[in-house]
Amino acid sequence: MEIADALTPSVQHDQPTRERVVQSVMVNGPSTAAALAQRLQLTPAAVRRHLDHLLEDGTLEAREPRATAVRGRGRPAKVFALTPTGRDQLDQAYDDLAVQAIRFLAETGGKEAVRQFADRRANKIEQRFDDLVASQPELAPVQALAQVFTNEGYAAAVRDVPVGEQLCQQHCPVSHVANEFPELCEAETAAISRMLGGRHVQRLATIAHGDGVCTTCIPTTSTKERVTR
Repeated sequence: MEIADALTPSVQHDQPTRERVVQSVMVNGPSTAAALAQRLQLTPAAVRRHLDHLLEDGTLEAREPRATAVRGRGRPAKVFALTPTGRDQLDQAYDDLAVQAIRFLAETGGKEAVRQFADRRANKIEQRFDDLVASQPELAPVQALAQVFTNEGYAAAVRDVPVGEQLCQQHCPVSHVANEFPELCEAETAAISRMLGGRHVQRLATIAHGDGVCTTCIPTTSTKERVTR
């Protein structure tokens, strides 16, 4: 019997909408029920029903919202974020193969081989960045960086903060691998700095270590944003 045939009609009908809810959280980050309802054009009751199911099966978790400088009256609404289980459902097959491959690399070539692999992967991202900047010179370097990472499956965006800008990656297609091999995150962070012309950047959070979003702080600087490599 096919899996779809084994599902009840109501579950079959709900599944695509639940996938849209999960996709929306992945792309936009932790979201309130009201934000999801508006974004997906669902009624509050409908989105609550899907959220209850996703909470029950462990795909999403409810969190207290981050404290903000300005708060309205009443208790702030909870936000819903992907759990490690939810992320695994999106990337499990790729992650399993990748972890096995890099473990083999570590066993046969040592940590230096893993580091070289991570650097090579980061260099590929830099090449795509260079190609994008060459084809769309009107893009600001940070915006080009976000677009490149989005194209690589990271659902990246840039937001302004008091000290400069933050690159926020709502998804990480290699988070399970990077949890075991932090060299991937380290090489990626170094590449971000190089793509921005050697600017100082600092990783504040990573999905690989259990955070909801990979966040890289890019402080304001008076130096050139990019130099020709």
